[in-house]
Amino acid sequence: QVQLVESGGGLVQAGGSLRLSCAASGSIFSINAMGWYRQAPGKQRELVAVITSGGSTNYADSVKGRFTISRGNAKNTVYLQMNSLKPEDTAVYYCKGRVVATHTPQSSDYWGQGTQVTVSS
Repeated sequence: QVQLVESGGGLVQAGGSLRLSCAASGSIFSINAMGWYRQAPGKQRELVAVITSGGSTNYADSVKGRFTISRGNAKNTVYLQMNSLKPEDTAVYYCKGRVVATHTPQSSDYWGQGTQVTVSS
């Protein structure tokens, strides 16, 4: 089993900052990529940012220049530094890992339980 656990959400005023963390644990052989997604009420889940095992990153246009994704030294942790937050960033943020588990030959996607980010105007 593979588990992803997010932390760091909360309530912040517009213009403020938050840092989300996600730690993957369990029967992990390798992690190909980790990313952050978000889902606002009544909207579909959307990609926020992703980082590959090689360190390549990709961001949604709406967060470029404000959010930064990074990996921890242990490579099983990913962070999302969110600056200049806007009310439209309000959503549940989910961590996703593309993981090769020790008992399987190919990668699968695993999701965390989500953490609420609320930005007040």
